[in-house]
Amino acid sequence: MASKFPARPFTTNISTTRNPAQTQQPQPQPSNTGGGGGFGTTGTTHQHREAARLERERAAREEQERFERTGQDRLNELSEEQKEEINEAFALFDLDKDGLIDYHETKVAMKALGFDLPKGEILGILQAHGITANPPSPHSRTSPTASTHTPHLPRLPLTSFQTLMASRISARDPRDEILRAFELFDEGAKGGITLTDLRRVARELGEGLQEEELRAMIDEFDMDGDGAISREEFVGICLG
Repeated sequence: MASKFPARPFTTNISTTRNPAQTQQPQPQPSNTGGGGGFGTTGTTHQHREAARLERERAAREEQERFERTGQDRLNELSEEQKEEINEAFALFDLDKDGLIDYHETKVAMKALGFDLPKGEILGILQAHGITANPPSPHSRTSPTASTHTPHLPRLPLTSFQTLMASRISARDPRDEILRAFELFDEGAKGGITLTDLRRVARELGEGLQEEELRAMIDEFDMDGDGAISREEFVGICLG
């Protein structure tokens, strides 16, 4: 039986080739950001940042100079004994004797002088007035006695410590210092200085006071007759 289909394959006149114009994608247009492709804007931003940095450095220098002038004036107002106390506190806690004290050393040195500052305030002092030491080269050899301070953290030099402490001591209420001395006498925080306390302090200071002399001190200043010198009585003695 003869096939009903034509002998030649059936074809159409529809072309399967795409028009190149239909497949051409639009080319991206260069953006115009001004100043030659954005270089002008970048340059201006850099100039602004540099100007801001220079202004911050200038302000920091002026603040440091003002701080040093004020601190030097306060230092000159202190007695020689007070200046010596500041220097002794710094020397005592400058453990590696390099003329710089870190956060922990600064905290205990200030506390020894009667100023127990919170962590944030001490860190602020170090950032404002401290010196950041250059980290050692990775190829350098370190000795067994090399500093164990954390690198990159500011440390406080003696001059800044003197200035800071002089300003704080000058601004301190004399009564606060008297009460601090009272606490050194009043062992156990009893609220009064007894004959036993006077014996201990005299022994620690190497004073060869007789028992009668110590009793006479208590009798003279013990206004309420309770056998001890109270806090207010001690303040009255010191303020005269």
